[in-house]
Amino acid sequence: MATPNETPVSELSYEEARDELIAVVNELEQGSATLEQSLAFWERGEALAQRCEEWLIGARARLDAARSAGTASDPADASTDQ
Repeated sequence: MATPNETPVSELSYEEARDELIAVVNELEQGSATLEQSLAFWERGEALAQRCEEWLIGARARLDAARSAGTASDPADASTDQ
């Protein structure tokens, strides 16, 4: 029986958090953990899911900013009303 990783969730990269979340879900799906272990896995999984969401929100913000910067500097998109 595995135990939840002790690395603080806030220190995990997106990929690390995603991979650990998959492992937590697999562990819970096996159904062989005690209630206390299952609760620990569930809490860790919730934190991991939140961390993944934070990474994805950050990535979306960076993409939106890059698109906005690209559109603002693209002369083809500039208004021709004079």
